[in-house]
Amino acid sequence: MEKDKLSIMRHSLAHIMAAAIQRIWPETKFGVGPVVENGFYYDVDLGDVKISEANFAKIEKSMREIIEYGDAFEQSEVPIDEAIQWARDNNQPYKEELLNDLKRSGTTSAKDLSIDELGVVSEGNSAVDSVTFFKNGSFTDLCRGPHLDNTKQAGVFKLIRVAGAYWRGNEKNAQMQRLYGVAFETQEDLDQYLVRVELAKQNDHKKLGREMEMFFFDQTAPGMAYWLPKGLAMKNLLVQYWRQYHKVAGYHEFASPLMSKKELYEVSGHWEHYKDDMFTAEREGGEIWALKPMSCPNAIKVWQFKQRSYKDLPLRLSDVDTLHRDEITGALNGLLRAREFNQDDSHNFVTEDQIKDEIAAIIQIVRDFYDVFGISGSVKLYLSTRPAEGYLGEISTWDKAEAELKEVLEGSGFDFGVKEGDGAFYGPKIDIHLNDALGREWQCGTIQLDFQLPGRFGLSYTDQDGAERVPVLIHRVIYGSLERFIAIITEHFGGWYPFWFAPEQVRILTINDTVMDYVAEIEAILGSTVISQPVKYNELRFSTDIRNESLGKKIREASNCKVPVQLIIGQKDKDAREISVRTQSGEEKISINDLRSYIEGI
Repeated sequence: MEKDKLSIMRHSLAHIMAAAIQRIWPETKFGVGPVVENGFYYDVDLGDVKISEANFAKIEKSMREIIEYGDAFEQSEVPIDEAIQWARDNNQPYKEELLNDLKRSGTTSAKDLSIDELGVVSEGNSAVDSVTFFKNGSFTDLCRGPHLDNTKQAGVFKLIRVAGAYWRGNEKNAQMQRLYGVAFETQEDLDQYLVRVELAKQNDHKKLGREMEMFFFDQTAPGMAYWLPKGLAMKNLLVQYWRQYHKVAGYHEFASPLMSKKELYEVSGHWEHYKDDMFTAEREGGEIWALKPMSCPNAIKVWQFKQRSYKDLPLRLSDVDTLHRDEITGALNGLLRAREFNQDDSHNFVTEDQIKDEIAAIIQIVRDFYDVFGISGSVKLYLSTRPAEGYLGEISTWDKAEAELKEVLEGSGFDFGVKEGDGAFYGPKIDIHLNDALGREWQCGTIQLDFQLPGRFGLSYTDQDGAERVPVLIHRVIYGSLERFIAIITEHFGGWYPFWFAPEQVRILTINDTVMDYVAEIEAILGSTVISQPVKYNELRFSTDIRNESLGKKIREASNCKVPVQLIIGQKDKDAREISVRTQSGEEKISINDLRSYIEGI
């Protein structure tokens, strides 16, 4: 089934689910019911009634009855004032709020409306004359459509979960219940999806983080991870590789204050657009300070430290500082969506003539950084172009930059797409997406051209002719948030990371205590083994399990911790001066004399 047709079917199933809920609980107040990846949801207010998985079978049965009956989806245009009266008469306050927004502003998009005006009744002229309704059976809903012709055309579906959701994403609003379903054209497609979902549960990074003793979260610090020794070693290794690579590539690392006065963010524009997502504190004298949510203004302060000339460009200022963003509680999701994280950031200052070459060099970094995990073939890049409205700068500048970015992408060897009109207001961008082993697409890093921020701060450099020019700023992160990237590759690999990155690379498993002198020899070899690729000076991370437990239990525990190389040592191994090596590929015997070269060759 074509993507658009599948989306229409899923949208229609959201209405069918709402109709079923209304049959079971006639007093339901409805919010919105959009299509999402693989399915749909509907936000409902049932008062004191709480939906649980125990209710799913009853709701699904009612949905199937509606589908089998074959209600037509009937479209109608209703004058806006009649629509508002309909919402009042049917005790649908959330629909009434949306209709008031349509009448006053012509949109229901919360991001396009100020918090103070959401749902406010309009007494003046209406921004719209009428609105569209769709009716299937006894259920009527405010909706632009499109929909199926008939409920019988709906495919296979399954309700999968229910969660709390604040109305319009605002914690100050009523909390509703968000019921999710998935839908596909065939039962085979649904079954394959459910298998992937089950695998995703097994690979959940929050689960593996605890089982492998890498990281965990505590209710006293929501959205901020506790990094255990194994996990911290892995995170530090990522930073170590980042530092070594960027030093050779001509980058200059800096560090900047964790907090700054709000005046810095007022100049950058972040205070206007992001202050609600910042952690702030008021000090004596009424000063407002904020924890750093991004490093752009700090990189600019480093530029301003001294006078710059064209000879300094490109100037690549990199940092991996800790950032904080006050994400709403409902949006938090382990390392994937955290309040505290580090980014592999860089802000590259270039001339307009250097944009193409600099972007090409950054794309090469993308390839190298994802190649070390063997996943560069799963990367897809997206070019986002000038938005239709609200952009800053000259169209000719945008057009030239977009053409150069597209030319670089065409020669990059990466699969890429174009998102027309999806660029930031200050410049076009390239987003880095990763398709994981479970068929999910994640956004990781981004490369953004910025023609505006240098001007806001009055930046300039002296050109060859002695004139003062404004540099172009390239914001770029390759992995993105290190925490988010670790979460993504944890779920992609199911915890079985590439050997060089594994938090525990080798575990020695003894069969009995008669081999301890031989184990000491093996430990000495492992302790002096250093892996040089892709990270230099990467000392081997290993442990020894000498407990008086069965070998089977030791192997199970090592496998649960996803230790890629397990060295099994018994009396026969000692006598033969051999080691039994167990990996995901199987088991083999090697000589102790070959142990170092074996490890270095993995």
